[in-house]
Amino acid sequence: MSRLVRNLMTRGPICLPADATLTEAAEHMADHDIGDILVLDGATLRGILTDRDLVVRGVAAGRDPDSTTVGELATGHPLVLGPEDPVDFALRLMRRHAVRRLPVCAEGGRPVGILTLGDLAEDRAPASALAAICAADPTPWPQHSEPPVATNLL
Repeated sequence: MSRLVRNLMTRGPICLPADATLTEAAEHMADHDIGDILVLDGATLRGILTDRDLVVRGVAAGRDPDSTTVGELATGHPLVLGPEDPVDFALRLMRRHAVRRLPVCAEGGRPVGILTLGDLAEDRAPASALAAICAADPTPWPQHSEPPVATNLL
């Protein structure tokens, strides 16, 4: 039996309504140490907003984070998975479309989880550097009172 998305997904994704501001989204990302917010229209998935979207399409584009909504910047109609989809299908979708995360929705479009590249790395290649990085506890910022020293790790 192949592994199912429900076995690997992160449950309880952070969701905001489309009219929430970029500031609210950034605060949720910081509070939950995550890089994405699912954007809802009622209880249905409308889009996904990543930390990269906030920076590139928001801040770098000069958008006001207190008046720009997540609905304005979110990637609309993202690819989605169902909890009963095989993990191999998720891998093929991520590879084909070059995405690092896929929302997982129940019937009717209600988000129930998110499957990330990190989730897959931890399951498929637990000894990999990516899995180790993804499994590590987040380090609070700022980490040091003085600048870090570059180290050659090779």
